Amino acid sequence: HANLSSRATITFAALVLAALPLAASAGEVDNRIHNQQARINQGVASGQMTRGEYARTETRLDRINAGRRHDLRANGGRLTAAEKHNLNVRENHLSNTIYFDKHNRAHQPGA
Repeated sequence: HANLSSRATITFAALVLAALPLAASAGEVDNRIHNQQARINQGVASGQMTRGEYARTETRLDRINAGRRHDLRANGGRLTAAEKHNLNVRENHLSNTIYFDKHNRAHQPGA
């Protein structure tokens, strides 16, 4: 019995360790969403982003987050490799847009 329980413990530990990267990747996407939200908010507060730029980036960020939540619900709280890749591509594109919007010549009136 001791051999069977130690094998079960090792198997359980291996499964837990294998699941950690999946949980971390879902959290990583969530962290990027929060980071991008903070960048958008800072751009508005500093006057670097116009109301239109803010509205467009917020809409895109909301759509990315909604897609993430949908993917997580559809797969029991996990993201597939393809879903992670898709979210990463969309977040990279949004990140570039935020950078451009904050560094172009358009500014909030009065800022």
